[in-house]
Amino acid sequence: MPIKKIKDNPDLVKDTTSQAIINTNTTAIHARRAQLALNIKKENELKEMKDDIAELKSLLKKLGNK
Repeated sequence: MPIKKIKDNPDLVKDTTSQAIINTNTTAIHARRAQLALNIKKENELKEMKDDIAELKSLLKKLGNK
């Protein structure tokens, strides 16, 4: 794969065959992946909490009707 360095950003290279820009900074890539994983985890926790609250509301309504 013939590559060419991007002059303004040393972490980026360009594949001259496909014209793709490739980030070679593995630390930044790993940090971004960790950030995305944390966001997914938070979203899942929030959804679980919303489901739990809905279940509690339902149970309280049933208790109030008896």
